[in-house]
Amino acid sequence: MLFGWFSLSPSGFDDALWLLAAAPALALVADRALGEPPARWHPVVWMGRALAWAGARLAPPAGQSQAAAAADGERRIFRIAALVWCVMAALVVVLAAALQCWILTQPAWLAALALGLFLKPLLAWAMLHDEVLAVERALAHSVLDGRARLARLVSRDVRALDASGVRESAIESLAENLNDSLVAPLLWFALLGLPGAALFRFANTADAMWGYRGERGGRDWTWAGRWAARADDALAWLPARVTALLIALPGGRWPRGLRAQARLTPSPNGGWPMAAMALALGVRLGKSGAYTLNTTARPPEAADTLRACAVGSRVALAATLLACAALLGWLALGMAG
Repeated sequence: MLFGWFSLSPSGFDDALWLLAAAPALALVADRALGEPPARWHPVVWMGRALAWAGARLAPPAGQSQAAAAADGERRIFRIAALVWCVMAALVVVLAAALQCWILTQPAWLAALALGLFLKPLLAWAMLHDEVLAVERALAHSVLDGRARLARLVSRDVRALDASGVRESAIESLAENLNDSLVAPLLWFALLGLPGAALFRFANTADAMWGYRGERGGRDWTWAGRWAARADDALAWLPARVTALLIALPGGRWPRGLRAQARLTPSPNGGWPMAAMALALGVRLGKSGAYTLNTTARPPEAADTLRACAVGSRVALAATLLACAALLGWLALGMAG
């Protein structure tokens, strides 16, 4: 049940079973102290390579004629892509579950350390924090430098952005990825262990690579990426709202108008942390031609980037402590049973 959180018992462990609850905190410490592992050892990189290989064989060429597209069958493309996604996701879950089962046969102190170290590649806060600050430092030199640094962080076209636009994009990226890269993996780890965190990272990576409504990389993802986009939406639904709550927490109340602001964005989930950040900082955030959040507020300034990073750090700490507390609860229930 729940990949072992409830079924744990003292029989296979020493008296330090509670140490397993420290795994999320150990992962966050490793994230800051060790940074990202090399690409050849990074499980998310492995997922990305597998998805790139499969995607190149699933999505039809973008220049394909309507007759050829009809011959292929849009629904057939959707079904095959969904099946491939499910098979790959199942493989990720099985491998993560097998790894966790082995880890849980070790002494509690070693199992806690191993869980933290294997959880680390499935989350990334330090790199996101440092990249956003690097955008602000580059912007202090020139708008061109700021755009160039921002291009490493976001997929949108940055060529026409002014200084405020660069900051808006950087702060939005921090808020949205605060959920995708930290809160959501921690939440799914607290619920389902390494398999849960790995499944979410796979779904999020698949959405980033397949979840497009039209052309990308010379291929049409309209149907090939639809399942990946919906699966990510489903898995990120609760974490996105938890992230928004944690961002708003220092204010002591649910921000007025947050729900309405979040609905202005195309994403059913990304708008929640972005809108919460805009309201928490009292600044305007948006994407030209798409949406504007907190419209009547002022544009962000250099100090607001620093404030956004500070808010993100508080959320990272709060989410980690909540994950530790949840794990402690599962362990207590398992021992009581």
